[in-house]
Amino acid sequence: MINFCKEKRLIYISINLSILVILFHWNCVFMEYYHQEKNVEEYIRMAKGFDGQKIISELIKYFPLGSSVLELGMGPGTDLILLKQYYNPIGSDYSEIFIDRYRKKHPNTDLFVLNAVTLETDRKFQGIYSNKVLIHLTRDELKQSIIRQIDVLEPNGIICHSFWVGDREENYHGLRFVYYTVKQLRALFKDKFNIITIDKYQEIEPDDSVFLIARKK
Repeated sequence: MINFCKEKRLIYISINLSILVILFHWNCVFMEYYHQEKNVEEYIRMAKGFDGQKIISELIKYFPLGSSVLELGMGPGTDLILLKQYYNPIGSDYSEIFIDRYRKKHPNTDLFVLNAVTLETDRKFQGIYSNKVLIHLTRDELKQSIIRQIDVLEPNGIICHSFWVGDREENYHGLRFVYYTVKQLRALFKDKFNIITIDKYQEIEPDDSVFLIARKK
């Protein structure tokens, strides 16, 4: 039986925009779900009230204002709007519906469809940001993504990513969630990045989340 706190966290996970759109295998039923307009509408309604303000508040301590930053898994653009207060953000998502919806309201915003594993783009960025997005990759896919992030970052580029804390994998209504300890994240990123800061924070329960900010070697 799922206890109340865990159930509450799983409910939050199931509606958190950033983590539900970008990083599934091409044949995943979930990906088909968010190619339907009515499902996207419902998701946006349920996701109201969640954003990455805590993470962005840490990022601005280390990342120069006005820099270009690619957001992975932008969804309806909640964090993209926050990033615009400090940076020159570029939004990306695997779902064209989310991209099209945001573009209609913000026609001058730089947006494009992108998969966070392969990062198939020739563009370069000063920073890469994601909020509870990379947790949907398998551990091998995350390693692939880290290598590609190096490729698309400019020299001394910065990354800022958040994850759920733990040492397990879960499947909730067909959705994959991979949890990481601080030690595991250090091991994954240390060969390619100089870690600036990595720390736990509270999303729902104390120390249930962790953010990592690191610089390209």
